[in-house]
Amino acid sequence: MKHIEIKGARQNNLKNIDVEIPRNQIVVFTGLSGSGKSSLVFETITAEAQRQLYDTFSTFARSRLSKYDQADYDSIINLSPVILLEQKRIVGNSRSNVGTLSEISAFLKLLYSRVGLPAVGMSNHFSPNSVEGMCPKCGGAGTINNLDINGIIDWNKSLKQGAILFPDFKVNSLAWKIIINTGFFDADKPLKEYTDKEKEMLFYADGIKFKLSEGEQGFDANFNGIVTKINRGFLKKDFNSLSKSRQKIITQFVKTTTCTDCNGARLKKEALACKINQKNIHELGELQLTELLEFFREIKSEEAETILEQLIKRTDNLIKIGVGYLSLSRATGTLSGGEAQRVQLAKQLGNSLTEMLYVLDEPSVGLHPRDVALVASLLKELRNQGNTILMVEHDPDLIKIADHIVDMGPHAGSKGGEVVFQGSFKELSRANTLTGKYINQKIPVKKNFRPWKDFFEIKNATANNLKNIDVKIPSNIFVCVTGVAGSGKSSLIHKEFLSKYSEAIVIDQSPVGKSIRSNPATYTGVFDQVRELFAEKNSNTKASLFSFNADGACENCKGLGYILMDLAFMDPIKTNCEKCNGNRYDKEVLKYKLNNKTIVDVLELTVNQAIDFFTDSKILKKLKVLQEVGLGYLQLGQPLSTLSGGECQRVKLAGELHKEGNIYILDEPTTGLHLSDITKIIELLEKLVNKGNSVIVIEHSLDIMNNADWIIDIGPEGGKNGGELIFEGTPNQLQKNNNSYTAKFLNLYNSSKLPTP
Repeated sequence: MKHIEIKGARQNNLKNIDVEIPRNQIVVFTGLSGSGKSSLVFETITAEAQRQLYDTFSTFARSRLSKYDQADYDSIINLSPVILLEQKRIVGNSRSNVGTLSEISAFLKLLYSRVGLPAVGMSNHFSPNSVEGMCPKCGGAGTINNLDINGIIDWNKSLKQGAILFPDFKVNSLAWKIIINTGFFDADKPLKEYTDKEKEMLFYADGIKFKLSEGEQGFDANFNGIVTKINRGFLKKDFNSLSKSRQKIITQFVKTTTCTDCNGARLKKEALACKINQKNIHELGELQLTELLEFFREIKSEEAETILEQLIKRTDNLIKIGVGYLSLSRATGTLSGGEAQRVQLAKQLGNSLTEMLYVLDEPSVGLHPRDVALVASLLKELRNQGNTILMVEHDPDLIKIADHIVDMGPHAGSKGGEVVFQGSFKELSRANTLTGKYINQKIPVKKNFRPWKDFFEIKNATANNLKNIDVKIPSNIFVCVTGVAGSGKSSLIHKEFLSKYSEAIVIDQSPVGKSIRSNPATYTGVFDQVRELFAEKNSNTKASLFSFNADGACENCKGLGYILMDLAFMDPIKTNCEKCNGNRYDKEVLKYKLNNKTIVDVLELTVNQAIDFFTDSKILKKLKVLQEVGLGYLQLGQPLSTLSGGECQRVKLAGELHKEGNIYILDEPTTGLHLSDITKIIELLEKLVNKGNSVIVIEHSLDIMNNADWIIDIGPEGGKNGGELIFEGTPNQLQKNNNSYTAKFLNLYNSSKLPTP
């Protein structure tokens, strides 16, 4: 059997390792956060497979594809084309939805063109994105954007006084000067005194010619009214294609209403009149996938038998993978990273490719224990089709299905980057590694649950699929909200709870720090104190000299550490700055030292190493909080843009750890955490509560559930079959309740009888 053979891998913290990975098997990579899993799987194997494939394409094609840098290794052989299924949200336009992402929509259009009555035409007549199919009034958007005239005009002002409030027409702007130079309007007269004809021209003129003066000469120009110009420039474009700043401006001045011609269905009337079993194609898009599958199975048509086979298979795969509560019309931008990954995984089962390399990042994220087995069966099916599955995972139930396991470690950061074990699950459970020790070890169940008196009340909750429920969420204790994916957990907390208790602090997994120059030292404020120490130690210097954002920056790269080379129509090339060798500092700065270390040396220290190096109490206090949340392996100068979602969440948690009297909401804080770190997260949550805070956690981890003071279970299923309050009480009481999936799996877990996927 062939192996993917890697020799001398040195990407990030990898220690010049040699690895053989079996092909046509499910291979799971385990280890602590920061142990080198991602460096090996994503930044070495995946990046190199993509780069080598893209290098076979034309320059024009490469200019439109993602850029992959050369990984740091000696050799890799036996790679295949890779399909990367990442754990991140899809930024799609307003026309991208589950139907287009899963490719079910393409087969559905074909079905209606074949057997729908009355017959309309080819499949493109059922597409809101084609001229033949789109509603002519809204252009297939389903909504009409209308400018609020009273919102963009101050009727009491003249043009010279700034009567037009839309930013593009502010006084002295180019658009404003054109209006003034037309000679059509009295620029000193308040707009409320304009005649109807003047208002019509100012707002709706379309290409009216006038002589535009420029110096001694003039030239013919066209004048378009304010509304005409804004409509063409912004409103007729896809809203999501506009910049964030533009979107913000537009939403201030635009009223969006449902198109009256298609009632939001986006299609021509002829396409909507075409039906199968009394339903048109738009109505099918609104059905929950579980309902849609039933609909497909009821259609009897020899002519469309092959199409129906594909529709049933693809819809069934989505249901099997735990997203049966979605509809085809659900916009991709509203899917969580886990949902998007699972939709794409189910889609892969519909193709005929073999000998491919599928790479997944924690497919268990966002999944209730009930649904993990569903993902496992799909992964096995992909493998059985002749493919290789590489998966980074922490969930024991998915690690169990591996044909081969690669455990990275022994620890994180500079103390990681080695292969500490390779073999089967059975062998791993006996291995002397952190993963081996914790794989079958359970965190003790909490025995004493905190009592409570006060609570946050939510009445008549109806957001999304919530069924008019009343919930009391106890305050000043540790509350865990559970339920299968799509059951309504997020709707209850992120919509209903936050709308009423807006003071709550959400500690999520979004990126930390917007600047590419941000790092743990700058984020915690430690960097200011470190620079002051350098200035004190080296007389006649100032603190700004030790900043790569100020006086100390390398002149060549301006403190970035790299140079971007713009290649016009191709992606820019990022190269290490030759002058500073990527360390960001001017050579003169490196003459100054603190306890025999330069500022560059200090920024290369991990948090753990820095705690041993510094004696300043202010610095140590801030660093020890990062150590408390399990991020001691991060380097002080590591860009925050390189952190995973779970790491970002813990950096934010560090900033809140010693505060009092707040409400904290955490969404799946165990994401990306090794089994050995879950104990630490529980300890951190307990610390927050002990400080007098209220902690609400949305979680699927059975260990977290076991250690909460109170559980609120939403369900019973996802989507339309969810949204009910199934249970509220202590974990012990939940185990006695057999009416929910959470109760069932908590019982099985605590009795060591969890089913093997």
